[in-house]
Amino acid sequence: MVMSYDAPEIRVPTPVVAPESAPPIARGDDAYERIRRDVLSCKLMPGSTVTESQLMSEYQIGKTSCRIALVRLAHEGFVRSLPRQGYRIAPITLKDVEEVFALRVQLEPLAARLACGRVDVDLLRRLEAACRVPHPERALSAQIDTFLDANREFHLAIAAASGNERLHRTLASLLDEMSRLVALGFGVQGTKPEIKHDHNAMIDAFVAGDERRAETIARRHIETFQSMTMEKVYASLSSAGASLPLYTVAELRR
Repeated sequence: MVMSYDAPEIRVPTPVVAPESAPPIARGDDAYERIRRDVLSCKLMPGSTVTESQLMSEYQIGKTSCRIALVRLAHEGFVRSLPRQGYRIAPITLKDVEEVFALRVQLEPLAARLACGRVDVDLLRRLEAACRVPHPERALSAQIDTFLDANREFHLAIAAASGNERLHRTLASLLDEMSRLVALGFGVQGTKPEIKHDHNAMIDAFVAGDERRAETIARRHIETFQSMTMEKVYASLSSAGASLPLYTVAELRR
């Protein structure tokens, strides 16, 4: 049984906007980037409904810029038009978690194997360190955003080093979807994701030039993080009052 999280309309902080002197397309691109980031971080909550006028007011953008942004977001599947109601932010379900991880667990071990001997290990070390900076002065949502940015760049650096552009593009899309899963699961539950020591173990495998080990660690890393994320998303959907099946998380993963 699939569960979705239908949140009420929400408001987001007013961001810095592009100069009014910028061309309409440039302003539309800027609006798209800012709204998209808030969708990925769940500042615009999955299942919530927004209107053009609401977005225009909250992001200080014009109608053309707003529509350019919404068309692009709809094309990516992040919003859906509701006739005479506005737009619904795409909900998140446990099926989404399963599908994203099913692809990651196949593709990222492949990327790790192909990247062996080609990836910039110094870059990976910097990104791994950035994943672990605590930032206690920031709100939890900002800490999660910072972690997600660094973690995304870590995995995409490996994908880029694979030399397969389609693999890189596919993983970039999957990691964007991961951002929403993590923001909903961990953010709502009030905890920051943990990555244990898998990143450093992968770096060691790359330094040793051990393709098989890099591939194995990448697979283990994805499977471990899947278990953590599934439990957090399940808890978040449950606390939101979604209609849940009488199954355990372990049974849902079978």
